[in-house]
Amino acid sequence: MRHRKDGRKLGRTASHRKAMLANMAANLFLHKQIRTTHPKALEARRLAETLITKAKKGDIHSRRMVLKVIPHKDVVKILFDEIAPQYADRNGGYTRIIKLGQRKNDAAHVSILALVDFDPSGEVVKTAAKAKAKKAPVVADEVTPEVEEAAEVAPEEVVETVTDEVSEETAEVVAEEVVETVAEEVTEEAEATETPAEEAKESEAESKTS
Repeated sequence: MRHRKDGRKLGRTASHRKAMLANMAANLFLHKQIRTTHPKALEARRLAETLITKAKKGDIHSRRMVLKVIPHKDVVKILFDEIAPQYADRNGGYTRIIKLGQRKNDAAHVSILALVDFDPSGEVVKTAAKAKAKKAPVVADEVTPEVEEAAEVAPEEVVETVTDEVSEETAEVVAEEVVETVAEEVTEEAEATETPAEEAKESEAESKTS
C-alpha cells in the first residue's frame, strides 16, 4: 500500500528519476517546450512550476535552491532573468500539457509540455481576459490666447456680439438697397418731366414753319 505517497515512480530508482526530471525541467527552460510521454510530462510539470515559483523571488537563497536541483548556471540564469519576470503577475499555471495521441511503436501516450504565454522578446504577454486600459482624454498641446479669450467670454455675450454683427451687416445692405431704389425713382421722374417739355417745343417749332 502506498498511502500518502504522491508522485509516479516511472519505473526508475529515486536517483535516476530525480536526475531525469531535473534534465527535463532544464530542457524546458532552454527550449520553452519539450515532447515526452504523458506521465513524464505530468511529473516534470510539477518540478518546473516549483522552480519557477522559487525563481520569482529573485534572491540569492532561491537561486542556490534551484542550483541544487539544476546544476547548470546558464540554465538558472535564463530561468531567473528571462522566464521568472514574465510570470511575476501570475499565481501558478506557468505550463500547459498538449496531448498528441499514441505512438505507433509502443502505443505510449505522448504529450508536449510548454510554457504558457512566453514571449522570446522578453516582453510580458498580457492575456485577453485582463481589462482594457481606459482611454486617456485628449488634451490640446498648445492653448492659444484666442482660445483663452473665447473660453472666458460668457455665452450671453457671445450671442449679443453675434446679433450686433448681424444687425450691422443687414443695416448696411438695406441702406444700399434704399439708395439704389431712390436713385432709380429720381431718374424716372426726371425723364418723365423732360418728355412733355420736348413735345411742347417741337409743336411750337412746327406751327412757326407752317
